[in-house]
Amino acid sequence: MAITDTLRLAIGIVGNAASLLLYAAPILTFKRVVRKKSTEEFSCLPYIIALLNCLLYTWYGLPVVSCGWENLTVVTVNGIGILLEFSFVLVYLWFTSLHNKKLVSCLAASVLVVFVTTALVSAFALHDHHHRKVLVGSIGVLASVSMYCSPLVAVKQVIETKSVEFMPFYLSFFAFLASALWMIYGLLGRDLFLASPSLLGTPLGALQLVLYFMYRKNDGMPPEPVKFDVEKNAVQLIGEADQVMISKSQVSTTTNNGTK
Repeated sequence: MAITDTLRLAIGIVGNAASLLLYAAPILTFKRVVRKKSTEEFSCLPYIIALLNCLLYTWYGLPVVSCGWENLTVVTVNGIGILLEFSFVLVYLWFTSLHNKKLVSCLAASVLVVFVTTALVSAFALHDHHHRKVLVGSIGVLASVSMYCSPLVAVKQVIETKSVEFMPFYLSFFAFLASALWMIYGLLGRDLFLASPSLLGTPLGALQLVLYFMYRKNDGMPPEPVKFDVEKNAVQLIGEADQVMISKSQVSTTTNNGTK
């Protein structure tokens, strides 16, 4: 049993690192947003859902819901995730259009209402850890499944445009890695509320990676070669040069005849 606990702790620590990288991966995306002062075609939905996920699982891991500090690693990573995701939502709100500001504000407010309601009910209406874990864990599973499914919007866009410009590689990679590690962590602890979302997140993360490697060569491709246009222009230039030479020759001949 001690070996299992040690292994679970080790997986939790590695899962923490992978999740931190997952939550931090959009920094590159938002550097682009700040640089261009535009949110372009990026959607804020994944970050709002990720914020709800972090809020719920931070609460889930605290002693109010869990037994003691059995899920300390869950608390630490999701606590940092709250700060990161909240920052991303604020940056998005700053640079997006007025219409999107209203939409994102309504979604963010809804997320906060869901979290506060869940926290209050679990803390004051339920009086034992088991029922609190069932309530918070069930809602957390729904949030996690939504978080893992939200990139499907980008997947649809990738398939339609055959470009991965708006599906960052690191976001997909760390989503796959983190979900696989947390799935193992949850199974080792026999905690289905931690393991079950990753049972969906792992194959979805793998799908994103497959699509990325399928279409990455189409991203940022240079325009079609202008070889024929260059050749055509070259021929035109040569023709114009010949006409100039002929004109000069005619002028020279006329001048010589006039001199004679």
